[in-house]
Amino acid sequence: MKKERKDEPTVAPGMNDAEELNQEATEEEVENGEFTEVTTMSWDEVDPSGSE
Repeated sequence: MKKERKDEPTVAPGMNDAEELNQEATEEEVENGEFTEVTTMSWDEVDPSGSE
């Protein structure tokens, strides 16, 4: 029997994701390829076409 797979993003326990993910990599980390590119997306719920 296969385990049920979760397709949810995960963050290490105890990690303050907002603080950690917004932290810039040092020059040394970049030179060694020890960094992760992070893309932040936000949903704008304001509908400009509905304001008429």
